[in-house]
Amino acid sequence: MKSPLLKTAACLVFVTSSGFAAEPIKLGNRLELFVDDYLVEKTTGDVKQHLMKPEPKEVVLVADSPWEGNTSGYYSFFKDGGLFRTVYRGWQHDEKMKAEHKEVTCYAESKDGIHWTKPNLGLFEWKGSKENNIVWLALRATHNFTAYRNDNPAAPKEARYLALGGLPGSEEGLLAFQSPDCKNWQQIGDKPVITHGAFDSQNLAFWDTIRNEYRAYWRIFTKGVTTKKDWKPEGFRAIRTATSKDFKTWENEADLTYTEGTPAQHLYTNAIQSYERAPHLFIGFPTRFLPKEGERVEPVLMTSRDGVKFNRWSEPVITEDAPKDRKGNRSNYMTWGMFQLPGKPKELSVYATENYYEKTPGRVRRFAYRVDGFVAMRGGEKGGGVLTKTLSYKGKNLLLNYVVREGGSLTVEVLDQSGKVIGKSKVLQGDVVDSVVEWENDPDFEGGVVQLRLSIKNADVFSLKFSD
Repeated sequence: MKSPLLKTAACLVFVTSSGFAAEPIKLGNRLELFVDDYLVEKTTGDVKQHLMKPEPKEVVLVADSPWEGNTSGYYSFFKDGGLFRTVYRGWQHDEKMKAEHKEVTCYAESKDGIHWTKPNLGLFEWKGSKENNIVWLALRATHNFTAYRNDNPAAPKEARYLALGGLPGSEEGLLAFQSPDCKNWQQIGDKPVITHGAFDSQNLAFWDTIRNEYRAYWRIFTKGVTTKKDWKPEGFRAIRTATSKDFKTWENEADLTYTEGTPAQHLYTNAIQSYERAPHLFIGFPTRFLPKEGERVEPVLMTSRDGVKFNRWSEPVITEDAPKDRKGNRSNYMTWGMFQLPGKPKELSVYATENYYEKTPGRVRRFAYRVDGFVAMRGGEKGGGVLTKTLSYKGKNLLLNYVVREGGSLTVEVLDQSGKVIGKSKVLQGDVVDSVVEWENDPDFEGGVVQLRLSIKNADVFSLKFSD
Protein backbone atom coordinates (compact mmCIF):
# COMPACT_ATOMS: atom_id res chain seq x y z
CA MET A 1 0.00 0.00 0.00
CA LYS A 2 0.99 3.62 -0.29
CA SER A 3 1.79 5.84 2.63
CA PRO A 4 -0.83 8.61 3.05
CA LEU A 5 1.99 11.08 2.46
CA LEU A 6 3.52 9.93 -0.79
CA LYS A 7 1.95 10.54 -4.18
CA THR A 8 3.81 8.73 -6.92
CA ALA A 9 4.54 9.76 -10.49
CA ALA A 10 2.31 12.84 -10.44
CA CYS A 11 4.44 14.88 -8.03
CA LEU A 12 5.51 18.29 -9.28
CA VAL A 13 9.05 19.53 -8.73
CA PHE A 14 9.27 23.23 -7.85
CA VAL A 15 12.75 24.59 -8.49
CA THR A 16 14.56 27.87 -8.53
CA SER A 17 16.40 29.17 -11.56
CA SER A 18 19.47 27.29 -10.35
CA GLY A 19 17.60 23.99 -10.59
CA PHE A 20 17.37 23.38 -6.82
CA ALA A 21 14.47 23.63 -4.41
CA ALA A 22 14.52 26.92 -2.52
CA GLU A 23 15.06 25.38 0.92
CA PRO A 24 17.35 22.33 1.02
CA ILE A 25 16.92 19.77 3.78
CA LYS A 26 19.71 20.28 6.30
CA LEU A 27 20.71 16.65 6.41
CA GLY A 28 24.28 17.08 7.65
CA ASN A 29 25.51 13.58 8.47
CA ARG A 30 22.21 12.48 10.03
CA LEU A 31 20.79 9.06 9.19
CA GLU A 32 17.45 9.33 7.40
CA LEU A 33 14.86 6.62 6.81
CA PHE A 34 12.33 6.41 3.99
CA VAL A 35 9.41 6.14 6.43
CA ASP A 36 7.58 9.16 4.96
CA ASP A 37 7.93 11.65 2.10
CA TYR A 38 10.47 13.86 3.91
CA LEU A 39 13.32 13.00 1.52
CA VAL A 40 11.28 12.29 -1.60
CA GLU A 41 10.72 14.86 -4.36
CA LYS A 42 9.13 12.42 -6.78
CA THR A 43 9.03 8.80 -7.87
CA THR A 44 8.75 7.26 -11.33
CA GLY A 45 7.98 3.83 -12.75
CA ASP A 46 6.87 1.16 -10.30
CA VAL A 47 8.82 2.51 -7.32
CA LYS A 48 6.69 3.11 -4.24
CA GLN A 49 6.85 3.02 -0.47
CA HIS A 50 6.30 -0.48 0.89
CA LEU A 51 5.38 -1.25 4.50
CA MET A 52 7.62 -3.97 5.91
CA LYS A 53 6.52 -6.51 8.50
CA PRO A 54 8.76 -8.07 11.16
CA GLU A 55 9.49 -11.78 10.96
CA PRO A 56 8.18 -13.90 13.86
CA LYS A 57 10.88 -15.59 15.94
CA GLU A 58 10.91 -17.51 19.21
CA VAL A 59 8.78 -17.20 22.35
CA VAL A 60 11.04 -15.47 24.89
CA LEU A 61 8.87 -15.15 27.99
CA VAL A 62 5.95 -17.11 29.44
CA ALA A 63 3.92 -15.58 32.30
CA ASP A 64 3.63 -18.89 34.13
CA SER A 65 4.43 -17.89 37.72
CA PRO A 66 1.51 -18.10 40.19
CA TRP A 67 1.41 -14.29 40.53
CA GLU A 68 1.45 -13.80 36.71
CA GLY A 69 -1.00 -15.44 34.31
CA ASN A 70 -3.00 -15.17 31.11
CA THR A 71 -3.65 -11.42 31.35
CA SER A 72 -0.09 -10.37 32.06
CA GLY A 73 0.89 -7.47 29.85
CA TYR A 74 2.00 -3.88 29.30
CA TYR A 75 5.62 -5.00 28.94
CA SER A 76 8.32 -2.36 28.59
CA PHE A 77 11.63 -3.67 27.21
CA PHE A 78 14.87 -1.70 27.18
CA LYS A 79 18.60 -2.19 26.87
CA ASP A 80 20.77 -1.17 29.79
CA GLY A 81 24.47 -1.54 29.11
CA GLY A 82 25.18 -5.24 28.71
CA LEU A 83 21.81 -6.23 30.13
CA PHE A 84 18.26 -6.22 28.78
CA ARG A 85 15.40 -5.53 31.18
CA THR A 86 11.62 -5.72 31.16
CA VAL A 87 8.99 -4.55 33.64
CA TYR A 88 5.42 -5.79 33.23
CA ARG A 89 2.09 -6.55 34.84
CA GLY A 90 1.29 -9.98 36.28
CA TRP A 91 -2.41 -10.95 36.33
CA GLN A 92 -4.74 -13.93 35.86
CA HIS A 93 -8.39 -14.24 34.77
CA ASP A 94 -10.74 -17.21 34.71
CA GLU A 95 -12.89 -18.42 31.81
CA LYS A 96 -15.55 -15.81 32.62
CA MET A 97 -12.92 -13.06 32.48
CA LYS A 98 -13.04 -12.55 36.23
CA ALA A 99 -9.76 -11.69 37.96
CA GLU A 100 -8.41 -14.56 40.05
CA HIS A 101 -5.84 -12.50 41.93
CA LYS A 102 -4.73 -8.89 42.26
CA GLU A 103 -2.32 -7.25 39.83
CA VAL A 104 1.41 -7.10 40.52
CA THR A 105 4.37 -5.47 38.79
CA CYS A 106 7.14 -7.89 37.79
CA TYR A 107 10.75 -7.73 36.60
CA ALA A 108 12.84 -9.95 34.29
CA GLU A 109 16.27 -9.62 32.70
CA SER A 110 18.36 -11.12 29.92
CA LYS A 111 21.92 -11.05 28.61
CA ASP A 112 20.95 -11.68 24.99
CA GLY A 113 17.35 -10.44 24.66
CA ILE A 114 16.14 -13.99 23.96
CA HIS A 115 16.65 -16.01 27.14
CA TRP A 116 15.04 -14.24 30.08
CA THR A 117 15.22 -14.97 33.80
CA LYS A 118 12.89 -13.94 36.61
CA PRO A 119 15.14 -13.38 39.62
CA ASN A 120 13.95 -14.02 43.16
CA LEU A 121 14.18 -10.47 44.47
CA GLY A 122 12.76 -10.94 47.98
CA LEU A 123 11.04 -7.54 47.96
CA PHE A 124 7.35 -8.36 48.37
CA GLU A 125 5.49 -11.25 49.92
CA TRP A 126 3.15 -13.34 47.77
CA LYS A 127 1.09 -15.96 49.62
CA GLY A 128 3.61 -16.30 52.41
CA SER A 129 6.81 -16.20 50.36
CA LYS A 130 9.15 -13.50 49.09
CA GLU A 131 10.71 -15.79 46.49
CA ASN A 132 9.38 -13.95 43.46
CA ASN A 133 10.23 -11.24 40.91
CA ILE A 134 7.65 -8.70 42.09
CA VAL A 135 8.88 -5.08 42.23
CA TRP A 136 5.62 -3.23 43.05
CA LEU A 137 2.57 -4.55 44.87
CA ALA A 138 0.63 -1.48 46.03
CA LEU A 139 -2.84 -1.06 44.54
CA ARG A 140 -1.92 2.26 42.99
CA ALA A 141 -0.16 1.85 39.62
CA THR A 142 0.15 -1.95 39.39
CA HIS A 143 -2.34 -2.15 36.51
CA ASN A 144 -0.09 -0.25 34.08
CA PHE A 145 3.24 0.45 35.76
CA THR A 146 5.48 1.34 32.77
CA ALA A 147 9.21 1.76 33.40
CA TYR A 148 12.22 2.79 31.35
CA ARG A 149 15.90 3.71 31.67
CA ASN A 150 16.35 7.44 32.30
CA ASP A 151 18.82 8.75 29.70
CA ASN A 152 18.83 12.30 31.07
CA PRO A 153 22.56 12.92 31.75
CA ALA A 154 21.67 15.19 34.68
CA ALA A 155 19.50 12.59 36.41
CA PRO A 156 20.50 11.71 40.00
CA LYS A 157 21.39 8.11 40.87
CA GLU A 158 18.10 7.53 42.64
CA ALA A 159 16.27 8.38 39.37
CA ARG A 160 18.31 6.11 37.08
CA TYR A 161 14.98 4.53 36.14
CA LEU A 162 11.59 6.23 35.93
CA ALA A 163 8.03 5.00 35.57
CA LEU A 164 4.43 6.13 35.20
CA GLY A 165 1.44 4.24 36.54
CA GLY A 166 -2.17 4.67 37.65
CA LEU A 167 -5.28 2.81 38.67
CA PRO A 168 -7.24 1.07 35.89
CA GLY A 169 -9.85 3.43 34.50
CA SER A 170 -8.85 6.00 37.11
CA GLU A 171 -9.58 9.69 36.71
CA GLU A 172 -6.94 10.69 39.24
CA GLY A 173 -4.13 10.50 36.72
CA LEU A 174 -0.66 9.05 36.39
CA LEU A 175 1.72 8.77 39.31
CA ALA A 176 5.49 9.12 38.86
CA PHE A 177 8.09 6.69 40.25
CA GLN A 178 11.87 6.46 40.40
CA SER A 179 14.42 3.74 41.13
CA PRO A 180 18.22 3.43 41.38
CA ASP A 181 18.25 -0.19 40.14
CA CYS A 182 14.92 -0.88 38.35
CA LYS A 183 13.89 -3.10 41.28
CA ASN A 184 13.41 -0.88 44.32
CA TRP A 185 10.81 1.75 43.42
CA GLN A 186 9.66 4.87 45.21
CA GLN A 187 6.75 7.14 44.35
CA ILE A 188 7.69 10.73 43.47
CA GLY A 189 5.45 13.09 45.43
CA ASP A 190 1.95 12.28 46.59
CA LYS A 191 -0.12 13.51 43.65
CA PRO A 192 -0.51 12.49 40.00
CA VAL A 193 1.75 14.35 37.58
CA ILE A 194 -0.60 13.92 34.59
CA THR A 195 -4.36 14.22 35.09
CA HIS A 196 -6.06 14.89 31.74
CA GLY A 197 -6.71 11.48 30.25
CA ALA A 198 -8.21 8.00 30.46
CA PHE A 199 -5.37 5.92 31.80
CA ASP A 200 -6.52 2.29 31.47
CA SER A 201 -3.72 1.57 28.97
CA GLN A 202 0.06 1.45 28.74
CA ASN A 203 1.06 5.08 29.28
CA LEU A 204 4.74 5.91 28.95
CA ALA A 205 7.44 8.55 29.04
CA PHE A 206 11.12 8.79 28.07
CA TRP A 207 14.01 11.24 27.76
CA ASP A 208 14.26 12.82 24.30
CA THR A 209 18.03 13.10 23.70
CA ILE A 210 17.61 15.43 20.70
CA ARG A 211 15.28 17.97 22.31
CA ASN A 212 16.60 17.54 25.89
CA GLU A 213 13.25 16.98 27.54
CA TYR A 214 11.00 14.22 28.78
CA ARG A 215 8.10 13.29 26.54
CA ALA A 216 5.02 11.37 27.66
CA TYR A 217 2.29 9.61 25.68
CA TRP A 218 -0.99 8.43 27.20
CA ARG A 219 -4.54 7.52 26.30
CA ILE A 220 -7.50 9.89 25.97
CA PHE A 221 -10.98 9.76 24.47
CA THR A 222 -11.92 11.98 21.54
CA LYS A 223 -15.03 14.14 20.91
CA GLY A 224 -14.12 16.78 23.44
CA VAL A 225 -13.82 14.50 26.48
CA THR A 226 -10.72 13.24 28.22
CA THR A 227 -12.02 10.65 30.67
CA LYS A 228 -13.62 7.25 30.26
CA LYS A 229 -16.56 8.37 32.40
CA ASP A 230 -17.52 11.17 29.99
CA TRP A 231 -16.78 9.25 26.81
CA LYS A 232 -19.47 9.22 24.10
CA PRO A 233 -20.13 6.24 21.78
CA GLU A 234 -19.17 8.27 18.71
CA GLY A 235 -15.74 8.97 20.19
CA PHE A 236 -12.50 7.03 19.86
CA ARG A 237 -9.65 5.96 22.09
CA ALA A 238 -6.80 8.26 21.14
CA ILE A 239 -3.36 9.49 22.25
CA ARG A 240 -2.15 12.66 23.93
CA THR A 241 1.39 13.89 24.53
CA ALA A 242 3.23 16.44 26.70
CA THR A 243 6.78 17.46 27.58
CA SER A 244 8.61 18.07 30.84
CA LYS A 245 12.03 19.17 32.04
CA ASP A 246 11.84 17.43 35.43
CA PHE A 247 9.33 14.56 35.03
CA LYS A 248 7.05 16.29 37.54
CA THR A 249 5.59 19.31 35.76
CA TRP A 250 4.16 18.52 32.33
CA GLU A 251 3.28 21.13 29.73
CA ASN A 252 2.58 21.57 26.02
CA GLU A 253 -0.22 19.01 26.11
CA ALA A 254 -1.44 18.13 22.63
CA ASP A 255 -3.57 15.43 21.04
CA LEU A 256 -1.77 13.53 18.30
CA THR A 257 -2.70 14.45 14.75
CA TYR A 258 -2.24 12.46 11.56
CA THR A 259 -1.63 13.06 7.89
CA GLU A 260 -4.61 13.89 5.73
CA GLY A 261 -6.79 10.91 4.92
CA THR A 262 -5.93 8.87 8.03
CA PRO A 263 -9.15 7.36 9.41
CA ALA A 264 -10.28 7.85 13.00
CA GLN A 265 -9.79 4.53 14.79
CA HIS A 266 -9.49 3.27 18.35
CA LEU A 267 -5.84 3.26 19.45
CA TYR A 268 -5.44 1.42 22.72
CA THR A 269 -1.70 1.68 23.37
CA ASN A 270 1.00 3.68 21.60
CA ALA A 271 4.48 2.08 22.10
CA ILE A 272 6.15 5.30 20.90
CA GLN A 273 9.89 5.84 21.31
CA SER A 274 12.82 7.61 19.71
CA TYR A 275 14.57 5.45 17.15
CA GLU A 276 18.08 4.85 18.52
CA ARG A 277 19.91 5.06 15.18
CA ALA A 278 18.03 8.23 14.20
CA PRO A 279 16.77 9.70 17.50
CA HIS A 280 15.10 12.68 15.83
CA LEU A 281 12.49 10.20 14.56
CA PHE A 282 9.62 8.90 16.68
CA ILE A 283 8.53 5.34 15.91
CA GLY A 284 5.25 4.03 17.34
CA PHE A 285 3.33 0.76 17.21
CA PRO A 286 -0.14 1.69 18.49
CA THR A 287 -2.63 -1.09 19.05
CA ARG A 288 -5.66 -0.66 16.81
CA PHE A 289 -8.69 -1.83 18.79
CA LEU A 290 -11.61 -3.18 16.74
CA PRO A 291 -14.61 -3.40 19.11
CA LYS A 292 -17.04 -4.45 16.36
CA GLU A 293 -14.82 -7.36 15.30
CA GLY A 294 -14.80 -9.40 18.48
CA GLU A 295 -12.67 -6.79 20.30
CA ARG A 296 -9.63 -8.05 18.45
CA VAL A 297 -6.49 -5.94 18.24
CA GLU A 298 -3.58 -5.48 15.84
CA PRO A 299 -0.48 -3.25 15.99
CA VAL A 300 0.18 -0.73 13.22
CA LEU A 301 3.16 1.51 12.43
CA MET A 302 3.29 5.27 12.76
CA THR A 303 6.19 7.72 12.55
CA SER A 304 6.73 11.37 13.38
CA ARG A 305 9.37 14.08 13.18
CA ASP A 306 7.96 16.39 15.85
CA GLY A 307 6.32 13.93 18.23
CA VAL A 308 2.81 15.26 17.60
CA LYS A 309 1.88 14.80 13.93
CA PHE A 310 2.23 11.18 12.80
CA ASN A 311 2.09 9.29 9.53
CA ARG A 312 0.07 6.16 10.36
CA TRP A 313 -0.13 3.13 8.08
CA SER A 314 -3.37 1.20 7.66
CA GLU A 315 -1.96 -2.33 7.34
CA PRO A 316 -1.12 -4.21 10.55
CA VAL A 317 2.56 -4.95 11.07
CA ILE A 318 1.81 -8.16 12.97
CA THR A 319 -1.18 -10.10 11.70
CA GLU A 320 -3.30 -12.49 13.74
CA ASP A 321 -1.72 -15.54 12.09
CA ALA A 322 1.85 -14.53 12.96
CA PRO A 323 2.22 -17.26 14.00
CA LYS A 324 -0.59 -18.25 16.42
CA ASP A 325 -2.83 -17.39 19.38
CA ARG A 326 -3.26 -13.76 18.39
CA LYS A 327 -6.98 -13.68 17.54
CA GLY A 328 -9.70 -12.32 19.73
CA ASN A 329 -9.76 -10.03 22.71
CA ARG A 330 -6.46 -8.19 23.30
CA SER A 331 -4.19 -11.02 22.16
CA ASN A 332 -1.97 -9.11 19.73
CA TYR A 333 -0.22 -6.16 21.38
CA MET A 334 3.19 -4.84 20.45
CA THR A 335 5.24 -4.20 23.58
CA TRP A 336 7.27 -1.04 24.18
CA GLY A 337 10.91 -1.33 23.17
CA MET A 338 13.19 -2.35 20.33
CA PHE A 339 16.92 -2.92 20.01
CA GLN A 340 19.71 -4.78 18.23
CA LEU A 341 20.73 -8.01 19.95
CA PRO A 342 24.30 -9.33 20.31
CA GLY A 343 25.46 -11.18 17.19
CA LYS A 344 22.55 -9.89 15.08
CA PRO A 345 23.91 -6.73 13.40
CA LYS A 346 21.25 -6.60 10.67
CA GLU A 347 18.28 -7.27 12.95
CA LEU A 348 16.13 -5.01 15.06
CA SER A 349 14.20 -6.98 17.67
CA VAL A 350 10.71 -6.06 18.82
CA TYR A 351 8.34 -8.05 21.03
CA ALA A 352 4.61 -8.76 20.96
CA THR A 353 2.18 -10.53 23.28
CA GLU A 354 -0.08 -13.50 22.47
CA ASN A 355 -2.48 -15.98 24.10
CA TYR A 356 -4.46 -13.42 26.17
CA TYR A 357 -7.47 -14.58 28.23
CA GLU A 358 -6.71 -18.21 27.35
CA LYS A 359 -6.53 -21.24 29.66
CA THR A 360 -2.73 -21.29 29.46
CA PRO A 361 -0.37 -18.44 30.50
CA GLY A 362 0.23 -15.44 28.27
CA ARG A 363 3.41 -15.30 26.21
CA VAL A 364 5.79 -12.81 24.63
CA ARG A 365 7.27 -13.54 21.22
CA ARG A 366 10.24 -11.85 19.58
CA PHE A 367 9.90 -10.45 16.06
CA ALA A 368 12.75 -9.20 13.88
CA TYR A 369 12.85 -6.21 11.56
CA ARG A 370 15.76 -5.41 9.35
CA VAL A 371 17.72 -2.49 10.82
CA ASP A 372 15.96 0.69 9.58
CA GLY A 373 13.55 -1.67 7.84
CA PHE A 374 10.13 -0.27 8.75
CA VAL A 375 9.38 1.06 5.26
CA ALA A 376 11.25 0.50 1.98
CA MET A 377 11.46 2.45 -1.25
CA ARG A 378 10.72 -0.62 -3.35
CA GLY A 379 11.35 -1.04 -7.05
CA GLY A 380 9.48 -3.84 -8.78
CA GLU A 381 10.06 -5.92 -11.90
CA LYS A 382 9.80 -2.94 -14.25
CA GLY A 383 11.95 -0.68 -12.11
CA GLY A 384 11.77 3.04 -11.60
CA GLY A 385 13.38 5.94 -9.84
CA VAL A 386 13.38 8.14 -6.75
CA LEU A 387 14.53 11.75 -6.90
CA THR A 388 15.31 13.17 -3.48
CA LYS A 389 14.66 16.70 -2.41
CA THR A 390 17.64 19.03 -2.27
CA LEU A 391 19.99 17.89 0.49
CA SER A 392 22.51 19.99 2.37
CA TYR A 393 25.05 17.43 3.56
CA LYS A 394 28.34 16.94 5.41
CA GLY A 395 30.80 14.18 4.68
CA LYS A 396 32.78 12.57 1.87
CA ASN A 397 30.86 9.29 1.61
CA LEU A 398 27.29 8.25 0.95
CA LEU A 399 26.05 5.25 2.92
CA LEU A 400 22.99 3.21 1.95
CA ASN A 401 20.98 0.42 3.55
CA TYR A 402 19.53 -1.79 0.81
CA VAL A 403 18.67 -5.24 -0.51
CA VAL A 404 18.94 -6.08 -4.21
CA ARG A 405 17.06 -9.25 -5.11
CA GLU A 406 17.94 -11.71 -7.87
CA GLY A 407 17.77 -10.04 -11.26
CA GLY A 408 17.64 -6.59 -9.68
CA SER A 409 19.89 -3.55 -9.59
CA LEU A 410 20.43 -0.26 -7.81
CA THR A 411 22.33 2.80 -9.01
CA VAL A 412 22.73 6.30 -7.61
CA GLU A 413 23.27 9.52 -9.52
CA VAL A 414 24.33 12.81 -7.93
CA LEU A 415 22.96 16.06 -9.38
CA ASP A 416 24.41 19.55 -8.93
CA GLN A 417 22.60 22.90 -8.80
CA SER A 418 21.98 22.97 -12.55
CA GLY A 419 20.55 19.46 -12.58
CA LYS A 420 23.71 18.11 -14.18
CA VAL A 421 24.79 14.59 -13.20
CA ILE A 422 28.14 14.98 -11.43
CA GLY A 423 28.46 11.46 -10.07
CA LYS A 424 27.22 7.98 -10.84
CA SER A 425 27.64 4.85 -8.76
CA LYS A 426 28.61 1.42 -9.86
CA VAL A 427 25.69 -0.99 -10.13
CA LEU A 428 25.02 -1.93 -6.50
CA GLN A 429 24.18 -5.50 -5.53
CA GLY A 430 23.74 -7.58 -2.40
CA ASP A 431 22.24 -7.15 1.05
CA VAL A 432 24.05 -4.52 3.12
CA VAL A 433 23.52 -2.08 5.98
CA ASP A 434 25.44 1.22 6.11
CA SER A 435 27.37 0.35 2.95
CA VAL A 436 29.64 3.01 1.43
CA VAL A 437 28.59 3.60 -2.16
CA GLU A 438 31.32 2.89 -4.71
CA TRP A 439 31.46 5.21 -7.71
CA GLU A 440 31.92 4.73 -11.41
CA ASN A 441 32.07 8.52 -11.71
CA ASP A 442 33.13 9.95 -8.33
CA PRO A 443 31.21 13.13 -7.32
CA ASP A 444 34.03 14.13 -4.94
CA PHE A 445 31.79 14.92 -1.97
CA GLU A 446 33.17 17.70 0.19
CA GLY A 447 30.00 18.99 1.81
CA GLY A 448 27.45 21.14 0.04
CA VAL A 449 24.09 20.78 -1.67
CA VAL A 450 23.01 17.98 -4.02
CA GLN A 451 20.09 15.90 -5.16
CA LEU A 452 20.22 12.12 -5.43
CA ARG A 453 18.49 10.03 -8.05
CA LEU A 454 18.13 6.34 -7.24
CA SER A 455 17.25 3.85 -9.97
CA ILE A 456 15.70 0.78 -8.32
CA LYS A 457 14.71 -2.55 -9.85
CA ASN A 458 13.81 -5.62 -7.79
CA ALA A 459 15.35 -3.93 -4.77
CA ASP A 460 14.53 -2.18 -1.48
CA VAL A 461 16.25 0.92 -0.10
CA PHE A 462 15.68 1.71 3.58
CA SER A 463 17.93 4.58 4.62
CA LEU A 464 20.79 6.86 3.63
CA LYS A 465 23.48 8.88 5.33
CA PHE A 466 26.45 11.08 4.46
CA SER A 467 29.55 10.42 6.53
CA ASP A 468 33.34 10.76 6.70
